[in-house]
Amino acid sequence: MAEVETGQQGAVQDQAEQRKSRKRGPVFQMVKRLRLWLNRVLSAHSEVGDPAVFDSGVFPWIGDLERHWPAIRAEVEALLGKRDEIPTFHNVSPDQYKISKGDQWRSFFLWGFGYSVAANCARCPQTTWALECVPGLTTAFFSILAPGTHIPRHRGVSKRLINCHLALIVPRQPRPGTEGCRIAVDDKIFRWEEGKCLVFDDTFHHEVWNDTDETRVVLFLQFKRPLRQPGKVLGDLFLTAVRYSPYVQEARRNINAWEAAQQRIERD
Repeated sequence: MAEVETGQQGAVQDQAEQRKSRKRGPVFQMVKRLRLWLNRVLSAHSEVGDPAVFDSGVFPWIGDLERHWPAIRAEVEALLGKRDEIPTFHNVSPDQYKISKGDQWRSFFLWGFGYSVAANCARCPQTTWALECVPGLTTAFFSILAPGTHIPRHRGVSKRLINCHLALIVPRQPRPGTEGCRIAVDDKIFRWEEGKCLVFDDTFHHEVWNDTDETRVVLFLQFKRPLRQPGKVLGDLFLTAVRYSPYVQEARRNINAWEAAQQRIERD
């Protein structure tokens, strides 16, 4: 699906490409090779295996989280009343411009890259309380996809983290000639079920479509993979480096800037 970039989108892409060009070079290539080696080590030390998609029963806390889904959905439905005020994913993290364009993918962060967003957590107390059951939580946000959204094929960085989608609002009626709302992980198609979790390793290629006329919403989580030593300490060292990298710190500043603007709107 082709899109016309707005001036803002073009600026986001220019900024990301400039940063990317600065990162290229010997240091970047060394880090890239180190990441590939580290992922092999983490895979070998995983306590839960290395499948593309996990049986949710592997993680005992999944059932606790799923029991809270009606309250979590109620909080996100309240947020959707002001959907246009929720930032797009690439406005939070400009480096994501290749997979997030226009205003179709919005993200309401509760936790980002190991940092809590206190004001957003206060706006969603039931969700925040439910997340206390998730061990090793690093990221949590409402992932909101407009009708017709396509997130291109991509993959994540580190096997230290595992992704979880708690499905909250899942459109059922596909557009004519399409396969509707779905996700491909390692080239296998999966469909969300409201109130249930889909748990997968995002270092495998994955792709998302919302080929419907309704909005899709999941609670997107990342949590630490259970690991044996020395994989655990090596994985945590890598996450610490990422957490303090310009990539994460810029995203954190963008979230804080959005929050400051939101507070001004609420005061006025």
